[in-house]
Amino acid sequence: MVFKLVGSAQDRWRAITGADLVALVRSGAKFENGVLLEREELVA
Repeated sequence: MVFKLVGSAQDRWRAITGADLVALVRSGAKFENGVLLEREELVA
């Protein structure tokens, strides 16, 4: 039964299209509505 459930769910799953963005997210980059926000420059 589990095999049938996973098989039917797999038909609806989306492929990951932003795999290259994972490194940015892990480094702390901020996104808003799917758009990368520029990092604010530190004012000394």
